[in-house]
Amino acid sequence: MDLLLPLLLAAVLYSFASLRVIRQYERAVAFFLGRYWGTKGPGMIFLPAGFAAQKRVSLRIMALDIPPQDVITRDNVSVKVNAVLYMRVSDPAKAIIEIEDYMYATSQLAQTTLRSVLGEVELDELLSDREKINAVLKKIIDERTEAWGIEVSAVEVKDVDLPDQMKRAMARQAEAERERRAKVIAAQGELQASETLAEAARNLAVEPSAIQLRYLQTVTEIAAENNSTTIFPIPIELFRPFLQAQAQAQSARPALASGAEAPGAALPAADLSALMSSLRLDAARTPPQE
Repeated sequence: MDLLLPLLLAAVLYSFASLRVIRQYERAVAFFLGRYWGTKGPGMIFLPAGFAAQKRVSLRIMALDIPPQDVITRDNVSVKVNAVLYMRVSDPAKAIIEIEDYMYATSQLAQTTLRSVLGEVELDELLSDREKINAVLKKIIDERTEAWGIEVSAVEVKDVDLPDQMKRAMARQAEAERERRAKVIAAQGELQASETLAEAARNLAVEPSAIQLRYLQTVTEIAAENNSTTIFPIPIELFRPFLQAQAQAQSARPALASGAEAPGAALPAADLSALMSSLRLDAARTPPQE
């Protein structure tokens, strides 16, 4: 009895010392006498103290920062590029047994892959088509780390640091492109305006009175401003009826003169009455002779 109680107490203490608590997001890779014993957890597990050991592995997604890398693109432009890698451990046993430090190894692999992939693309593609580059990086790194029990969920290129000369050249290119677009838009506006004006001129030619109405509308709009002097050109269409009447009168005068001199020619009734009236006036003005 004297030995049983201490042994029982020692067994209880040994049992408590051999208990481990593994969190929900962790797994314990257990080794018994140096041999792989299995992956334990989550919850409470029993590892014989002195005979077994464990390595805790987190199964949560981890963000691994890739430091800036000096990259020369395919069109010989030197840039600095950094990225971020999102990864998680899918097989804890492989992550502990197959590789010494899976975090360090994944970081080095991501850096070398970033330099090699970006060296095969041009600068314009790097700046405009990042989704394609991210997909290529993810595929390459995921295939290489699958044997380590690592699953890469995403790789994102964060920042591209360009030289100052390249920034100025790109700014000049963007400015020239915007000027070109502005000139094209202005030319298209002039073309549309000219087509509209031509259509309006055709409509006014069909209806000459329309230009008089437009003239009156313009006068009404400007009449609201009483603090300015406005000079309006008078359209020739307003005087066209008077000019036509004058032209007809001038063409009728030679015909009237030739008709009076010709023998036997009969004068019109209106001209004859006008001639008689003038003769009466001349007779009345002539004084009587004694």
